[in-house]
Amino acid sequence: MRGRFTDQGGLFSYIAPDKRVPANHPLRKVRELVRDVLSDLNRSLGKLYASEGRPSIPPEQLLSALLLQVFYGIRSERQLMEQLDYNLLYRWFVGLSPDDPVWDPTTFTKNRERLQNGDVFTKFMTRLLNHSQVKSLLSDEHFSVDGTLIEAWASQKSFRPKDGSGRDDDGANFHGQKRKNDTHASTSDPDSRLYRKAAGREAKLCYMGHATMENRHGLAVAGRVTHANGTAERRASETMLKARRKAAGRRITAGEDKAYDTADHVANLRAIGVTPHVTQNQAVTKTGKNRNSAIDERTTRHPGYGMSQSRRAMVECIFGWGKQHGTMRKTKHRGIARVAADFLLNLIAYNLIRIPKLLAA
Repeated sequence: MRGRFTDQGGLFSYIAPDKRVPANHPLRKVRELVRDVLSDLNRSLGKLYASEGRPSIPPEQLLSALLLQVFYGIRSERQLMEQLDYNLLYRWFVGLSPDDPVWDPTTFTKNRERLQNGDVFTKFMTRLLNHSQVKSLLSDEHFSVDGTLIEAWASQKSFRPKDGSGRDDDGANFHGQKRKNDTHASTSDPDSRLYRKAAGREAKLCYMGHATMENRHGLAVAGRVTHANGTAERRASETMLKARRKAAGRRITAGEDKAYDTADHVANLRAIGVTPHVTQNQAVTKTGKNRNSAIDERTTRHPGYGMSQSRRAMVECIFGWGKQHGTMRKTKHRGIARVAADFLLNLIAYNLIRIPKLLAA
């Protein structure tokens, strides 16, 4: 018998959104972890708001929505609000009932700035890693560090001379000109820097993101964003590893690729109590000589060196996930503070995706 077609269906629904989400949906465990961490942050979140005035977007819902944006690679807050309006799964994750109105995109963006200025993302990362179910998954002795380029939200046309001499044209015809960060800057995003990833590659306006990964299960434990330059990776590594060494209270190891194989960096790591398991860079120079590595057999002869080199490659999974599924490939934010906040959100989202799988294993 043919079913009867009724356009639009009923006006009311008596099924809760939680009943519509499958019991084995991967976001269920993620939502549980997020709620646990947010409950621990309740006092810190309360300090960011005045005791009187018009109620703003609840920070718990705001942060949950930002995580959704990274999980599904939603490119803008405006599109996020659009999907929150009709996607029942998103409403369930954020904590909105089917009848609740969504927020204005501009209001949402301004409230995001409040969380960013309150250092909430860093606190969330710390509480997540100290969660009772997560802490046992982490190594407190063996780490890996690497960096990646984050393309800035600025075009090559915006990279103009700082003295204002390029105002006569639109910046489109820059071929044959010598353009350097010392003499030029982007008018759209002054914090971005023109940087070339390798010889023979094109130069792009970008930032440099740095992540510290623990070697047991490959979870990100720290991250920061700096200006893109030739020494940024090594200086950021020293800063992050110094903090890990202090937190561990004992000597730690750090796996790094051959870009970190310089005498000063290796010496700096050893001085702060970090054993540098850096890949040896013995490439042939332009003069035909083999480059001398700062890492010798005092380090490479130990079995731990090989283990660090093997686990080090897992840090690329963090960047690969963030650029393919998250929002890390090309940032939609301008200014190093906003880019750093978005980068940290990508690291948090990666951990939240990985942790339920590790707990179930």
